[in-house]
Amino acid sequence: MILGIGVDVVDIARFGRSLERTPPLRDRLFARSERDLPLSSLAARFAAKEALIKASGDSSGFTWHDMVVKSDPSRRPRLVTTGEVAGRLALLGVTATHLSLSHDAGIASAFVVLEG
Repeated sequence: MILGIGVDVVDIARFGRSLERTPPLRDRLFARSERDLPLSSLAARFAAKEALIKASGDSSGFTWHDMVVKSDPSRRPRLVTTGEVAGRLALLGVTATHLSLSHDAGIASAFVVLEG
């Protein structure tokens, strides 16, 4: 059963300006494994985290480092959740998360489906 759907889009250039203007933002938003990726990938990962929050219906207890986008060997993205985020999803009855990312024409987007 689908428990939630979330989508988010990010203007890549604008996101890049935010990271340049506020350098600590990169460390606050991204896990160490994500920080050195190209700007378009960072924007897509930020969109994924926002889409996950939207799919869950509430940002209470969500922290950026408890949501990490990783790629499997075939480069398919997946959300890895830990800490309070994993606990919140468990309380909602989420048994699987599905993630799709895209970046093109200056826009990064993410689509998340929560399944229970």
